[in-house]
Amino acid sequence: MDPATSGEQWEDHVGQFDTFKRRVVDTARLLIEKDYFKGTAGNLSVRAEGHQAFAITPSNYDYTQMSPDDVCVLDWKMNVLEGTMKPSIESGMHAAVYQTRADANAVIHSHQVYASTLALIDAPIPPLFDEQVRFLGRSVDIISYAPSGTAFLKRNVKSRLRNGHNAYILQNHGVLVLGPSAERAVHNLELLEKCALAYLLALCTGRKVTRIPLAIREIAFAKLRQDEKKFAKNSSSFRA
Repeated sequence: MDPATSGEQWEDHVGQFDTFKRRVVDTARLLIEKDYFKGTAGNLSVRAEGHQAFAITPSNYDYTQMSPDDVCVLDWKMNVLEGTMKPSIESGMHAAVYQTRADANAVIHSHQVYASTLALIDAPIPPLFDEQVRFLGRSVDIISYAPSGTAFLKRNVKSRLRNGHNAYILQNHGVLVLGPSAERAVHNLELLEKCALAYLLALCTGRKVTRIPLAIREIAFAKLRQDEKKFAKNSSSFRA
């Protein structure tokens, strides 16, 4: 902030991201309770509504000890707006989501076991269940490998986001899940793990894995796309 900014303006600035930082902390604790986050593994962010910015977990920090003051706030160009800790090394990947998907207000990256197993055998999840397509997309695709925290990974992720899906498997890495809210992102993360486990078990039988009919898949996906357009419109209106 410009040093010449008046004291009154400075007071208006302080605390404007507190709600979003608290949301990050609360969601991280929920993911620890649900056993999706362990120690310092994984990261999450929420869009700072009304700003071209997002609040994200700090790098290599025990989430059981994290407070809102530890959460970092970055703009889409990765400039730090609030926070003294180093932001997650995956911040660029999160920024790519918010820049590309106006409907996404929360992003979670985890290393959950069953979906990560599919990441090791390069096995995307086909449309197995109505609920899966309704909330995650036509399929759960594999995003090609790139080292963590690199521009290569950000590029690979960004190139796939426009398909309107809310869940992706990162090859030899983990998963990336989006949602219109933190609550919905957590729901999508849990749904992804359920589908991953069911698919793995089905593959182990050696029998043919059936898929839902094409017509049903497209009806379910159309409902998801309608939701995304509504959330994107609301987000744009809020920023305006």
